[in-house]
Amino acid sequence: MSHSIIFDTDPGVDDAQAIAIALRHPDIELLGMTTTFGNVDVETATHNALLLAQLADADIPVARGSACPMVKPRHPAPKHIHGDNGLGNIELPEVTTQPDPRNAAQFIVDTVNQRPGEVSLVAVGPLGNLAAALQLDPTITGKVKNVIIMGGSIREGGNVTPVAEANIFNDAHAAQRVLTAAWPLTLVGLDVTHRCVLTPEHMARIESAQGELGKVLAGSYAFYREFYRGALGIDGCCPHDSVALAWLVHPELFTTDQGHLHVVTEGPAEGQTLFAPLGRLFIEDRWSLTPEQTVCLDVDGDAVSNWIADTLS
Repeated sequence: MSHSIIFDTDPGVDDAQAIAIALRHPDIELLGMTTTFGNVDVETATHNALLLAQLADADIPVARGSACPMVKPRHPAPKHIHGDNGLGNIELPEVTTQPDPRNAAQFIVDTVNQRPGEVSLVAVGPLGNLAAALQLDPTITGKVKNVIIMGGSIREGGNVTPVAEANIFNDAHAAQRVLTAAWPLTLVGLDVTHRCVLTPEHMARIESAQGELGKVLAGSYAFYREFYRGALGIDGCCPHDSVALAWLVHPELFTTDQGHLHVVTEGPAEGQTLFAPLGRLFIEDRWSLTPEQTVCLDVDGDAVSNWIADTLS
């Protein structure tokens, strides 16, 4: 089965790995990338997306998007995780291409309307671009094939607060709009991405197979690996964003549940994703009034990690 996608991204080391998959996998047609603040500022994110496409000799449109959250002030980029340049502070080649003249939301709306029923939105950063696209054209909810969000946490807890995952926390108001919209959506959160580890052996295979792009993937991985050694005590990294593409291509590797999503937008639990399982009764029905969506709760982490390495080598 072929999957035509727009990849909404804030590259980012793990974003770079996922972009390489989207550019290479035979069953994925990458229609374009849209960029957002998150791991880096949006200017750096756009630069990195253009660079990664260039290194893969791919003529892929890249549209610049959200520079800050919808409502609250922007938090500083996590330079201790992704480096100042988003790619582990390694030296990078010059970019020779230019971004698409449209903003990200317009690019999403135009592309979905040109190919109704065919386009999947895969979003792996804060969700301002998808929220803006919904504002620009609410009818796209009935025209997208599906929406896959790398973000949130149902049972795992948070990675930037005790309860919140970074992408959702960084723009909680946008996430609330996107996760409660009436389109077919799957949440690929920390419950599954923390079960996957891209090892040094995996990356050695990838580096040897990917040419100039492989050098960037391996160099940035080394920086990211050091963070994960301290943060989770693993020798490798969690390839968060690639796991969203694994769900797209191999959903059989995942365990899921159906239910209703909300995002807390204020207070100590800001950015927490709330999940009300389908059919479960609570003291009020307010948690079950949003559209029914899919959440990933478990995964064959070894199979996904091996799939990433196999795809890129």
